[in-house]
Amino acid sequence: MSKSPIDKTGSGPSLKSRSGHSPPQSSSASDVAAFLKAAKQIDPEGRGRLVFALDATMSRQPTWDQACHIQADMFREAGKISGLSIKLVYFRGFNECRASRWFTDAGELAGAMSRIDCRGGRTQIRKVLAAAIEAARDSKISAVVYVGDCMEEDIDKLCHRAGELALFGVPVFLFQEGRDPVAEQAFREIARITKGAYCRFDAGSARHLADLLKAVAIYASGGRQALTALGKSGHSGARLLIGQMK
Repeated sequence: MSKSPIDKTGSGPSLKSRSGHSPPQSSSASDVAAFLKAAKQIDPEGRGRLVFALDATMSRQPTWDQACHIQADMFREAGKISGLSIKLVYFRGFNECRASRWFTDAGELAGAMSRIDCRGGRTQIRKVLAAAIEAARDSKISAVVYVGDCMEEDIDKLCHRAGELALFGVPVFLFQEGRDPVAEQAFREIARITKGAYCRFDAGSARHLADLLKAVAIYASGGRQALTALGKSGHSGARLLIGQMK
């Protein structure tokens, strides 16, 4: 992967630290329902381009192997249907944010994901949004999926970037690992601005959300017909989406 000419500025001052907060209420069914409601509004016709962004900072190291496995499953599922291109964007370390080329082969994409390791550093979500804006300027994209656990940036600057992305009609679907309340506040606001969705996950719910990720990827690439076929095969995430799309 090569460095992406996305956002050359810093990530902004830290809003809060990763620790020192009491955890909020656990994720409820309403989070998943909101995710499904927003996901069904994506129009896949003529699109099929998905930006998949990851926080690869050191705080995610304890669950990184599991995350890689879940995300690889999503890529493989999406690869069963032609028409979906995925760009991988990730940040880690000191001011490092990289964007891959567009992948159409699920195996190559999973391989690229497997070569990423976690490095200490602050979040760079603003650069992720900038990369998505750049991609949308080049050619229309279906959605952005973001997976992370915290937020250490100026929330107003993030919202400004999210507003720019919203002008392109690109929803952002944010999946939060853990219970950092500052991250939740920021992720929910980005989802609201872009007409996307927010959902929290942990070790106990990761598989359920992986099913949702795969269903969204299938819908983005093949539309309702592909999603229906996946649901008939017994895929729980597809069935949940289909139920909300009636």
